[in-house]
Amino acid sequence: MKIMKVVVLSVMMLCVAPFYSGLVFAGQVSINTADAPTLAAELKGIGEKKAQAIVDYRKQNGAFASVDDLEKVKGISAKTIEKNRQNLSL
Repeated sequence: MKIMKVVVLSVMMLCVAPFYSGLVFAGQVSINTADAPTLAAELKGIGEKKAQAIVDYRKQNGAFASVDDLEKVKGISAKTIEKNRQNLSL
């Protein structure tokens, strides 16, 4: 009976793990290629409007040369960049 409990719990953990892995470990988000929904979903403090502003800025001005260039986008502060720095890439 004890072995059966272990097996059932193991199967349950394997089934649930993929749903939680994306929530626990955020991946790198490329500010030069990500679309607005991805930016809004993956970055802290970035909603739909700011995410769209990033995409619009990129379309008008070309690719970002550094992560810090995000500060050139209206509504994006240095504090927001620092909160997300580990998840940002070019």
